Amino acid sequence: MDTVNPLLVSSASSLKMDANGGEMMNNATLICAPIMADSIDKMVTLMAKAKASAADLVEIRLDSLKNFNPFEDLNVLIKQCPLPTLFTYRPVWEGGQYDGDEKKRLDVLRLAMELGADYIDVELKVAHEFIKSIGVKKPEKIKVIVSSHNYQSTPSVEELGNLVVKIQSTGADIVKIATTAINITDVARIFQITVHSQVPIIGLVMGERGLISRILCTKFGGYLTFGTLEPGVVSAPGQPTINDLLNLYNFRQLGSDTKVYGIIGKPVGHSKSPMLYNEAFKSAGFNGVFVYLLVDDLEMFLQTYSSTDFAGFSCTIPHKETAVKCCDEVDPVAKSIGAVNCIIRRQSDGKLFGYNTDYIGAISAIEDGLQARYNISSAAGSPLAGKLFVVIGAGGAGKALAYGAKQKGARVVIANRTYERARELADVIGGDALSLDDLARFHPEDGMILANTTSIGMQPNIDQTPMPKDALKYYSLVFDAVYTPKITRLLREAEETGATIVSGMEMFIGQAYEQFERFTGLPAPKEQFRRTMSKY
Repeated sequence: MDTVNPLLVSSASSLKMDANGGEMMNNATLICAPIMADSIDKMVTLMAKAKASAADLVEIRLDSLKNFNPFEDLNVLIKQCPLPTLFTYRPVWEGGQYDGDEKKRLDVLRLAMELGADYIDVELKVAHEFIKSIGVKKPEKIKVIVSSHNYQSTPSVEELGNLVVKIQSTGADIVKIATTAINITDVARIFQITVHSQVPIIGLVMGERGLISRILCTKFGGYLTFGTLEPGVVSAPGQPTINDLLNLYNFRQLGSDTKVYGIIGKPVGHSKSPMLYNEAFKSAGFNGVFVYLLVDDLEMFLQTYSSTDFAGFSCTIPHKETAVKCCDEVDPVAKSIGAVNCIIRRQSDGKLFGYNTDYIGAISAIEDGLQARYNISSAAGSPLAGKLFVVIGAGGAGKALAYGAKQKGARVVIANRTYERARELADVIGGDALSLDDLARFHPEDGMILANTTSIGMQPNIDQTPMPKDALKYYSLVFDAVYTPKITRLLREAEETGATIVSGMEMFIGQAYEQFERFTGLPAPKEQFRRTMSKY
């Protein structure tokens, strides 16, 4: 494996000229909207939509057309397009849809060039011949992008470097390399190639594990990124929408000195953390971006992205316990819990510090729920004191809640699918253990508290619940750490049996306060966090 530290490099220059020569924004990376449709009329409509979405240019995928009359149709597309045009006529052998005569295909690209296209994309395999064939006929303004697509993997840094040289040798104006991420660490190699490139370069990594390449390319000086007009309507796997690039990730404000934060998990796409933090960063004028990080191996991830530009992370299932071992120093509370949900990289020396903010958010939300139910004042000590507190799950969040409840004087019982794990945690914190199967029959007293810390009932499995409804009548309060959906089946059924319910949203917002302050050194915008989450 390459040891890559892409960010111990001076990131790319961050001056941007807009199409009219005026200076703009914080970065020079363009947003290109892929236009795929089976008719010219639909393409013209989509081009107008791209302009309205604030794209900088459009990629017209000629291989998506059903019927195509080159001279007539290219004229219409170029004349009616409100943005600069990039023409791509991708053959089947490079992952496209065109399956016809090769000479005809290249003739169409030459014609697009003659009729006034701004860019054309031609595949490395045929680029040498193609560029030689246009020779002096090439108009001044047109730029030829020579592209290479790897749908299997991401080669080594050395191989990528050789590929750049090979593409340059064809006479390309712009180098384009698209690879596939098998692991999120693959993206670091593309960042390294991009930031050191002496020529304009588009370096993107396909798939969910490659998403950061499409957002952070602006930090490393990539020429352009692709943003789709609609979610799911993509020309390559893993493309974000233009709306997300601009409004979720604040793409135009990102630059070479932007600090990177993110949510590390597997799965991770359900998380609302990027919505929460990016909006708060923007309001506070804080130069950071918060991204999704689909991580398979935490240690490998932290070693690969070891520069201080990767400044902090939220940690979720299944990495909270591993995170304890990966940090240089761990806060005593996180150490006692045995789980870390917040990692900070110290800017002075790059050391990793682990914290646990999970238990604060969850426990205070449960206390608030009990105080409201029994109409007791917060001055009277914790309403958890002496209560029987049942925790479902013995993972990172389960440990945090068990620890927090114990600290408040509750009697703690751990229920888990595997009894051994439950017993292990119960022994550590001084409580009792049950298997999840036995929990439904567990009823030593009424008015107990139940906290689900597993992912049972999380999207897309919203019909699942860890507990049969008739067993919920023994509980005065039920908490669910799952917050997508906000009201899980467990919470809905608990409310129907008369219990007070506390949503995982409360834990999520509560733990985020402290993380935001650790990330930024600024006070958490608590009202704004609530407003942001109320939208979801």
